[in-house]
Amino acid sequence: MTSPTVKQLGEIGLLQYLRRFCPAEALADDGAVLSVAPGYQLVVTTDVLVEDVHFSDRTTRPEDVGWRATAANLSDLAAMGAEPLGITLGLGLPETTSLDWIGPFYQGIGACLSRYGGVILGGDLCRAPVVTVSITALGQVRPQHILRRSAALAGDAIVVTGNHGGARAGLELLLLQSQGATLSAIDQQCLIKAHQRPQPRFDVLPVLWQVCGLLSRPIAAMDSSDGLANAVLQICRESQVGAQIVRSQLPMPPALIQWRSETEALNWCLYGGEDFELVLALPPELAADFVAEVGEPAAIVGTFTDEPAVTLGDSQNGRAAETLSLEQGFQHF
Repeated sequence: MTSPTVKQLGEIGLLQYLRRFCPAEALADDGAVLSVAPGYQLVVTTDVLVEDVHFSDRTTRPEDVGWRATAANLSDLAAMGAEPLGITLGLGLPETTSLDWIGPFYQGIGACLSRYGGVILGGDLCRAPVVTVSITALGQVRPQHILRRSAALAGDAIVVTGNHGGARAGLELLLLQSQGATLSAIDQQCLIKAHQRPQPRFDVLPVLWQVCGLLSRPIAAMDSSDGLANAVLQICRESQVGAQIVRSQLPMPPALIQWRSETEALNWCLYGGEDFELVLALPPELAADFVAEVGEPAAIVGTFTDEPAVTLGDSQNGRAAETLSLEQGFQHF
C-alpha cells in the first residue's frame, strides 16, 4: 500500500504525524522553552543539508539522511566542548514526498539523538523543489570547558581523534560500487558506514578534561566535517599561527590505503571531509597523554608554529614541504 504524500496530508496533517517523533510538549507553541543548568552556558549551531548537494537517493537511505544531518550538528557541539540539549528542524519538502521517506528520516534523527543526547524541540515545514534540511542544535557547556578555534599557541601539537578519508571513500563506493572489487565485504561496509553514519566525538571530551584538567588556558578545537586540512587552516587563521603537518603521521583507514593510490588516499584524508573527528591544539606532553588514553587511531599529526604558513611535509622521506590553503578543499561557491 502506497503511503500518503505531504500534499495529500496537508501541513496540519503532516505536523500531527511528526509529533510522534517529539516529546509531548513539543510543536505545541511558537517556540521551545529551554533551561540551562546552573554554571553552564548555551551553545547554538546550525547546519543546512540540501538534496543532491549533501545527499541523494543513490547513496543515502532516508534514515541515514536523518542520522547524518543530526550528527553534523552534534559534532559542532562536541567541537565546542558542549553536551546536547536538543535540536530544532526546518524541513523543506517537495509535495510528492511520501511518509515512506519522512518516517525513516525522523527515525534516523531519533536514533542519533538517543545515542548522543537531546530531543526534537520544534521546527518548521515548507514546500521546496528538493528536500532541504536545516537543523539548529543547542547544547550546554561549562565556561572553563569551552573549546575555541582561536586558542592555539605556537608549539602546541596538532591532535586528531581518529581516521580521515573514510567518509569520502565510502561515498565513492556508493557511487561506483564496482570499483571496490578488491576490498572485502567487511572493508566496504566499514567505509560506507563512515559516510552514512558518522559519529560525533563526545566520547573523547571526558578524556580531554581529565588529561587537561590543570591546564590554565583555553584549548583550541574544530571538527573536521569540511576536511582535516580545512580544520587546521581555520584554527591557524583564528589563532594567528602556522602549522607543520607530517604526512606519515596522518591516520587513515587501512582499507583506504589498500584500495587507492597514495596520492588519492592523501587527498581524501586532507580534503575529503565529513569524517567528523576533532582537531585539537594541545601542549605536547598533554597531547601524548590524550592520544594514549583515547587510543588508536587518534594521533599527533604535526605542530602549530609561529610561522604563518601551513605546510605538509615529511623530512624522514626526503619529501619537499607543500603549502596548504583553504582554496584546495571543497567550496560551495
